[in-house]
Amino acid sequence: MTLISELSILQPADKEEVDLLRTSPDEPAVGKKRLYIESYGCQMNFADSEIVASVMRNAGFATTSTAEDADLIFLNTCAIRENAEQKVRNRLKHLTGLKRQKPALLVGMLGCMAERLKTKLLEEEKVVDIVAGPDAYRDIPKLVEEAESGQKAVNVFLSREETYADIAPIRLNSNGVTAFVSIMRGCDNMCSFCVVPFTRGRERSRDPFSIVREAQDLFDQGYREVTLLGQNVDSYKWRGTEDTVQEIGEPGEPVLPTADTVTFAKLLELVAQIHPDLRVRFSTSHPKDITDDVLYTMARYDNICNYIHLPAQSGNSRVLKLMNRTYDRPWYEDKIRSIRRILGDDCGISTDMISGFCTETEEEHQDSLSLMDFAQYDYAYMFAYSERPGTLAAKKYADDIPEDVKKRRLNEIIAKQLTHSAARNQRHVGQVQRVLIEGPSKRSDADLCGRNDQNKMVVFPRGDWQKGQYVNVLVTECTSATLRGEVV
Repeated sequence: MTLISELSILQPADKEEVDLLRTSPDEPAVGKKRLYIESYGCQMNFADSEIVASVMRNAGFATTSTAEDADLIFLNTCAIRENAEQKVRNRLKHLTGLKRQKPALLVGMLGCMAERLKTKLLEEEKVVDIVAGPDAYRDIPKLVEEAESGQKAVNVFLSREETYADIAPIRLNSNGVTAFVSIMRGCDNMCSFCVVPFTRGRERSRDPFSIVREAQDLFDQGYREVTLLGQNVDSYKWRGTEDTVQEIGEPGEPVLPTADTVTFAKLLELVAQIHPDLRVRFSTSHPKDITDDVLYTMARYDNICNYIHLPAQSGNSRVLKLMNRTYDRPWYEDKIRSIRRILGDDCGISTDMISGFCTETEEEHQDSLSLMDFAQYDYAYMFAYSERPGTLAAKKYADDIPEDVKKRRLNEIIAKQLTHSAARNQRHVGQVQRVLIEGPSKRSDADLCGRNDQNKMVVFPRGDWQKGQYVNVLVTECTSATLRGEVV
């Protein structure tokens, strides 16, 4: 899954969406208990919180946007970096004071941090009453009942089948225009630096019928963009059986033959066919799995966005082998060439890059910088290596790069990306971009903003336009993060 850092080069709206926490909205709560959810980390966590909100609504809870008004507080956590866990522990200190004021208040830890630390959380954080891993969300109402009786409640079992395909998410803090649709869960890749396989379990793909129905329902409700989510979306694969064939298209016309195998390329096509006005994005792609079939499908449909997140992590083949990425630099460069050949030079490409991985030399760091020069990424998510307990790297390699060296290398990566982002954005100046309006600009109510095909934020004067509409914007200026222009 895409990893998010305070040092990332991001669009302003992206930063608000996926780096900062997201909280639950207010709902009418007459006669109901109130649930407050804070979500941290990747987009999958935000999508999971929408599943949890749906489960708890069926259990009689309404959501509130204020922790002080809640009867039940959930922190949906991230364990990808030490800093992410520390944010949550600091938040728990604040909730300790709130719980003194409201002794009946229940506090639960959800997600990857809950799975990683399990019952240790209950011992170390006395304020925590409930611990539930990513595959235990159906069980949360029972855990709440157990906690209400005075017992600590835990369920962190990982599943090989759970996809929550039958649960309709409640769109938290929705702008009514864009939405996440989870298509698969878990990860089988075992990158040596990553804790995700241990906190989210093995890969399993959701059935395509439920995915297409959810996307169709969103379009019918007025949404105009969906982002298909998974730890590795391009490894999506679902095989039907005699019992699972359903109708997706017109009544009486099953799109999928009996026992057909649906790859990610086919799923992309099925969602794109819902309506030309429904834009489709996806995240995240593992370079080893994204195929030319996916690229050619993107090229065939104008409503599949011309943007790919393709995390490199390093530009050096030896380091990539230590990371267990299963590709080397020449192979990755060939994948970039395929994207440019099939989708053109204007296709937006972003990456993840880690500085200071175990044993990384200065020359190998320079290889990462030179890969960035080769790929010319539109933007990037950049990190200093953070050792995570239980990962293969923590077991096999010494975290031997001094912190000051990690930070210096990270700053060089950031400076390089700022230059590339500005240059890639400058290409759009003078061009007309089709933009889906998401709402007012964060800086001024006189402006509206939305994304173009390459996932870049475009700001323009409000005029009489409304969110959810498509407009053509002539780009007149840019920064390294944002395009500005006027509707034409």
